[in-house]
Amino acid sequence: MRTWRLDLAVGRWAEALLPGMVRRVLRGAEPQPRWVPRRVLTVVSADVDTTAGVGAAWVVWRPKAAGAREHILIVERRRGRWRYVGGGSGPAAEADEVGVIGIGGGAGVRGLAHRPDPPYSVGAPSWIGCAEVHLGREVRHLLVGDRRIEVCGRRRIVIVWRSARAGLRPLLVALGHQGTELSRLGPGDVLDSRTWALLQDELREDG
Repeated sequence: MRTWRLDLAVGRWAEALLPGMVRRVLRGAEPQPRWVPRRVLTVVSADVDTTAGVGAAWVVWRPKAAGAREHILIVERRRGRWRYVGGGSGPAAEADEVGVIGIGGGAGVRGLAHRPDPPYSVGAPSWIGCAEVHLGREVRHLLVGDRRIEVCGRRRIVIVWRSARAGLRPLLVALGHQGTELSRLGPGDVLDSRTWALLQDELREDG
């Protein structure tokens, strides 16, 4: 089976699981469906922003297999229902080792609320973005804009947000014990503030 056909089939299956994932996240429960073996489909992370009415799930198909594939699935709440609106897929990658904050893959889609065809309307920021975030061991909470996510020791999470245009990522701030700021990653930054400071120190020492 061609890769794109496999991605389509797995994507449709994962899409069917999304409403249950969202409900479990909203209850504060583990998003992994109990009846789906992790060796078949692993939910790495799921995130829901109820204020913005958007959510995302990061899943990996056959995580132990040589041809493992990962999928990012985006949902939007519309008229009281969570609806799948798009996402992306690709080969599953090894987790990056980061000092504090690192950005992996991601996806984005124009939201239903901005589409011109009825019954949708132009009443909300049009773009829904999401990204895989890799975190250091010290991180206990992550601020995504003004929203706080409890990390609970996880090293890889997915985050979702709504914005006015594509590619506009919110400010990310990593917090340690007792809410101490460890580092931050601005909307246009490639390196987080701690990594950048360490790099500058090394450059000064070499100079």
